[in-house]
Amino acid sequence: MIGSSSPPLLGVIANPVSARDIRRIVANAGNLQITDRVNIVLRLLQAARAAGVARALLMPDRGGIRALLERHLRRGDDSLPAIDWLDFEPTSTVEDSFNAARRLHEAGAAAIVVLGGDGTHRAVVRELTGRDGAPPIAGLSTGTNNAFPEMREPTITGLAAGLFAAGRIAADDALLPNKLLEVLIHPRDGGPQRRDIAIVDAVITHDRSVGARALWKTGSLAAAYLAFAEPEAIGLSSIGGLLQPVARHERGGLAVQLAADPEHTLLTLHAPIAPGLVLPVPVASWQRLAPDEPVTVQQQAGTVALDGERELAFEPGDRVTVTLRERAFFTVDVARCMAAAARDGLLRAPPAGATRPHP
Repeated sequence: MIGSSSPPLLGVIANPVSARDIRRIVANAGNLQITDRVNIVLRLLQAARAAGVARALLMPDRGGIRALLERHLRRGDDSLPAIDWLDFEPTSTVEDSFNAARRLHEAGAAAIVVLGGDGTHRAVVRELTGRDGAPPIAGLSTGTNNAFPEMREPTITGLAAGLFAAGRIAADDALLPNKLLEVLIHPRDGGPQRRDIAIVDAVITHDRSVGARALWKTGSLAAAYLAFAEPEAIGLSSIGGLLQPVARHERGGLAVQLAADPEHTLLTLHAPIAPGLVLPVPVASWQRLAPDEPVTVQQQAGTVALDGERELAFEPGDRVTVTLRERAFFTVDVARCMAAAARDGLLRAPPAGATRPHP
């Protein structure tokens, strides 16, 4: 770990291939080009430098972000912090996000800015959860479904994360706790449990194999367990958000049972499952999820989709439980950080030659 006397260090995990799954095709959605992603990284780093961050440590990639950033750096840019790259060979898989999150924690990053969708943010949280002194994350939305990361100008996120990383805003003023869903599969043969997490939604499907991971066909849905459900969200969490909203930082979550046939359909909800894709969802029932109380999944076999992507298959006889965990990880609250910056004058400077701060 880097000691407290080391220059403030900000970590950056920028996924070069977020927003390239099948949902982008079926919903006619756009795709963020590599040059756009590089410009986002440059803006957030320039802002972080202005906030007091001296060093930035970035995830390497094969998608072109590193190559274009290094080309920019060769031209010279004194508005950026010193930039280094984590020392590992990228694989262009989710393992890169796991690896980067772990190594940034070990390097002493005070905060990690994540560029991606729900899946990228989930990967980073999964790797950091449970580690002593894990840094908070600041999310930037560059994925397909973005219920978790905020749609915000990277300059402002860079300022907020930079002010916290530089130690200019206390954790009590800068950070917010977040919920997650813990999924456990207890094998029928008594073998070792499988565990994973979701930071927005864990959805049970009738599909017997993972197949194409991205989930967008509502006919295969059996149940949805939601850490939070906002009515303006897009993705599978919008089902709960349009039934009984649960705020991101409100206590508890929501469980929704989907109907398999008209006889069990209480209502049909039209939900924005993906950008440009509003589909009918037959709903059987819904109820609140209490923290730390495991709920047993009723579906006998199928898959569990975590934050929109099928990850875990289970067979007849396996027991699947979902548990809502509160205060599981922390994020940088950009709005509160910027309010603190205004309140405390953190971004003010006196005129050149002045002997006292400008009022």
